[in-house]
Amino acid sequence: MLSLLVWLPIVGGLFTLAFGNERANAARWFATGVATVTFALSVLLFTGFDFGTAAMQFVEDKPWIPAFDIRYHLGVDGFSVPLIGLTTLTSALVLVGAWSVDKRVSQYYASFLILEGLMIGVFCALDSMLFYVFFECMLIPMFIIIGVWGGPRRVYAALKFFLYTFLGSVFMLIALIYLYMKGGSWQIADMVQLSLTATEQTWIFFGFLLGFAIKIPMFPVHTWLPDAHVEAPTAGSVILAAIMLKIGGYGFLRFALPIVPDAGAEWAWLLIALSLIAVVYVGLVALVQDDMKRLIAYSSVAHMGFVTLGTFIAFGLVRDYGNLDAARLGLQGAMVQMVSHGFISAALFTSIGVLYDRLHTRRIKDYGGVANLMPVFAVFYVLFAMANSGLPGTSGFVGEFMVILASFQKHPLIALVAAVTLIISAGYSLWLVKRVLWGPVGNAKVAAMKDLDGRELFVLGVFAVGTLLLGVWPKPLTDMMEPTIANLAMQIAASKL
Repeated sequence: MLSLLVWLPIVGGLFTLAFGNERANAARWFATGVATVTFALSVLLFTGFDFGTAAMQFVEDKPWIPAFDIRYHLGVDGFSVPLIGLTTLTSALVLVGAWSVDKRVSQYYASFLILEGLMIGVFCALDSMLFYVFFECMLIPMFIIIGVWGGPRRVYAALKFFLYTFLGSVFMLIALIYLYMKGGSWQIADMVQLSLTATEQTWIFFGFLLGFAIKIPMFPVHTWLPDAHVEAPTAGSVILAAIMLKIGGYGFLRFALPIVPDAGAEWAWLLIALSLIAVVYVGLVALVQDDMKRLIAYSSVAHMGFVTLGTFIAFGLVRDYGNLDAARLGLQGAMVQMVSHGFISAALFTSIGVLYDRLHTRRIKDYGGVANLMPVFAVFYVLFAMANSGLPGTSGFVGEFMVILASFQKHPLIALVAAVTLIISAGYSLWLVKRVLWGPVGNAKVAAMKDLDGRELFVLGVFAVGTLLLGVWPKPLTDMMEPTIANLAMQIAASKL
């Protein structure tokens, strides 16, 4: 099952290339069909998943490079399955939404299909070297997507994206090689069992930190993200925000927390501080942006700060207070926030793409009064802006509230600073809505804009359903994650020293 999910889109992407530029419409239909089938297969993961165990499920284990004991080892748990589902759903939707692309269509769709397979591979790899190969390879199609179909500064943005993320992953590779030399196994489960000194844990922790913090991205290594978002095509921005940023948070949960728990506990204060800076400072930076994409890009950095805050606040709750329940709440909040942000950020970037397709500008001052001409679009735009602000009843509220509640049990001041984001995010989200949607029609070009067509309505409608469903009924998601999170909380509570 997992091999099918990984390789179906990759092979489908290679076949999509065969259509060439002269059969663009056939390439669109074929690639969208492959993505839809992949999503349908991922639904079987949910229906066949055992909610009562933290053990890996749907496991596949075969030799890959026997000389170095590297194995093709796949499996999923409560962390992997929701993110795989988010990946397959979002990938299918962006391909439906990308039918307006008319430049090198087959290559465009092929890039997204190959990227989808590689991202799924990241979420289900249980061999650390297999994880690293998927982790690195997925940079290539995104580099191509930004560099070929991006905006005027696309080459600069693509190079910055590649160099930042590649440099960080080199340090992660060094950490993985050391763990292999220490224990003689590339398997993540074997690395978790290794006995490591405090010094070893510290060096390994910072190796993982550089690899995953850049991917999230955390302050102060976040500066590549706004450039990448602004220059990327709409579908590229959606995948980058909805899926690729989550791989950093997933990496912390899969590697850093269980493998080096003592170093995580020692340096949790640093990660908490950086997360709070991201939540507040980067949110303030978003307030002064005049480009819609750049504003939402900074917003993503701020909201992903809740993921790292919920992840590392768990150390203090377990080690200082012995409060496993609060630690689990923080970890659950981090995971819910990842899934929620996937829906909301994807929807916001899709909405900006809808406007850009009509007016070919992302500058806020070029709009005004759009709600007079696109009332259906305005309904969706306001909903997603409210969700981005953390409105109760939307998914944006659930994860952030869980993290704030867990933080309060560590220290009320941490919770207070984190809660400031609800004010700041409401500020930039609603101010954006006010300037783009409300008031008199801005100019003649705006006056000629048409409301959503059926394809756009479908894509935004699915994102809206996900945002509202997770907001009012998060229980299926939290139930799926609970055994895995409880197991992780026990792992970070146990010292290796």
